[in-house]
Formats: sequence, structure tokens, C-alpha cells
Amino acid sequence: MKMTFDDSGDVAVLLVEESRIDASVAIQFKDRFRDLTEQGTGNVILDLSRVEFLDSSGLGAVVAARKLLGEGRLLELAGLTPAVDKVMTLTRMSTVFPIHADVAAALASHAVPARASS
Repeated sequence: MKMTFDDSGDVAVLLVEESRIDASVAIQFKDRFRDLTEQGTGNVILDLSRVEFLDSSGLGAVVAARKLLGEGRLLELAGLTPAVDKVMTLTRMSTVFPIHADVAAALASHAVPARASS
């Protein structure tokens, strides 16, 4: 399971570089996710912009990934393709995960607004 992890900012970004998260790779996804994120302390944005297919096993793996982060860390989703977005909507996971149009929007949601000078 190929993933790219960038933990250089306040929020880590994990890009899934596969077109499918399904039964054949669900365990690999969870293991790789854990390996990449276990040392971090902040929230994680899961960039699914390259994922074209997500089945129930893949969905279970994403939910398990959320639990792997532990208390106080949030898993956010970004860049959902239409098929993945449909799965998230039909399963009501869109009420469980914060979902952003893309990584830029997800990062912007964490930006601290500038204070007005007096």
C-alpha cells in the first residue's frame, strides 16, 4: 500500500497513492497508516483524491484508522472522488468524519486567523 506522509506542519497529511481501498488491501492500509502516524501527536488529513473505489472493507479500514489515532487526535478526509463521496454519504460517514473538498481547504480550516492590530 503506497502512501506519502507529510508531518512537517501542525497537521499531518497522508496521501493514499492507490486507486482502490478494498478487501485485498484493507489490512495493508491499516498497518501502513499506523506505521506512519503512530509517532505524531496532531490531527491527520487523509487525502483520498487518488482513490476511485472504496468498498465496505476499505471503509472499515478508514474507520479503524480513525481509532488508531487515539484520543485527542482527529482524522479528516479530503479530496473525495465522486464514488468515494457516495460511499461516505450512503453510510452516513460524512457525519462522522470532517470532509473537505481538498487538502488546501482542510489545511485552511486549521489556519489561525490573524489578529487585528489595535
